[in-house]
Amino acid sequence: MDEIVIIGGGPSGAMCGEQLARAGHAVNIFDEHLAWEKPCGGGLTYKATEHFPFLLDNPHPKKLVRHVEIISAENQRAKLDLKHPIVIYSRRVLNGFLLDRAREAGCEVHHRRVQQIDTSSDKPRYCVEGEWHNVDFVVLASGARNQMLPGTRALSADELEMTQGYFVPQSAEEIIIKFLPEFEGYIWSFPRADHISLGICGSMASHTSTELRSHLHSFAAAEKFATENAKFYSHVLPSPQVRTLADRAVIGRNWAMCGDAAAWVDPLTGEGLFYAMRSGELLGRSIAEGCPELYPSRVRASFSLELEFAARIVRRFYRGSFLGCSVTTRMVQFLQRNAVFRQLLSDLFCGTQDYSSLKQRVLGHLGGTLSQFVTSVLNFEKPTPKLRRTVPAAD
Repeated sequence: MDEIVIIGGGPSGAMCGEQLARAGHAVNIFDEHLAWEKPCGGGLTYKATEHFPFLLDNPHPKKLVRHVEIISAENQRAKLDLKHPIVIYSRRVLNGFLLDRAREAGCEVHHRRVQQIDTSSDKPRYCVEGEWHNVDFVVLASGARNQMLPGTRALSADELEMTQGYFVPQSAEEIIIKFLPEFEGYIWSFPRADHISLGICGSMASHTSTELRSHLHSFAAAEKFATENAKFYSHVLPSPQVRTLADRAVIGRNWAMCGDAAAWVDPLTGEGLFYAMRSGELLGRSIAEGCPELYPSRVRASFSLELEFAARIVRRFYRGSFLGCSVTTRMVQFLQRNAVFRQLLSDLFCGTQDYSSLKQRVLGHLGGTLSQFVTSVLNFEKPTPKLRRTVPAAD
């Protein structure tokens, strides 16, 4: 494959392009926005900075945060101290940084919109401003709601979440996470280098845009965030179900998807930046080695089992109860009282504790009611025997 086009210049597309260009391929990245802001925290945990050290070792503005405050639906509060800081970027800065790396590696970056893709022939085609161009392979990295690839299934409402937010011209030193009663999502405040990203995310199938905005305004008023002159943003992100991870194809004979387009997002926390960058890296390397068909298995070995785990417990986490109280409220109460539990949650926030070994750690270090609480949330059915993420070569 000599010529490869990547549609989408976010973290996944830029990372994929960098890998391919360094391997000697001719790579064109198309994005109608390029470096732009999104209503998300912009946080990168230790698992991201450990795997991609350049995220720390660079001159770009960023914020290192070591403290998190978690607030229950009843306004009970608990604080966590993080062993490893969460690194927070403005998305405009991070996207621009990663696109610069892709350019330096040899990618051509175009501030233009791809209107259509045709993958019916051996060589795919893409259309820009009415003109069709042939390439050897197409990478789709253009977000959760794209419907550009013919024959692929778009994400449904219960596989998506809405996000709304403000970029508030204030400063802060800690992350705030606020839970709400009977709500599949949360409110966040993430301090960035020169402002605060204040936002809310919630299941598109369970909540309305008006409901999200009302909750966000109430929280902003209670915590004294000045949103009157702040710019408002909204966006849609993937929130994969088990079936999303099991059945939705992310690769065909001459195309593949990565990042949000492939729904590689943690449905419990909404974390997507690490999975976007890692999936772009794995896809780029697989194509560069002449083995794009290895991409799904490499993703599975790297992180998709973690996403499956999260998809199995997400509804129990947000909607479940324990001893007559919601799971999220009980979690805050236990954080207030138990140092071992605080350390466990801190490690989850940092990214040093994965989901798959969490149950074993709980049973080994927590006793009594705390152990029962955590295992009641983690007690999920056995996963399906195989994750199918490809389509037949004849399609």
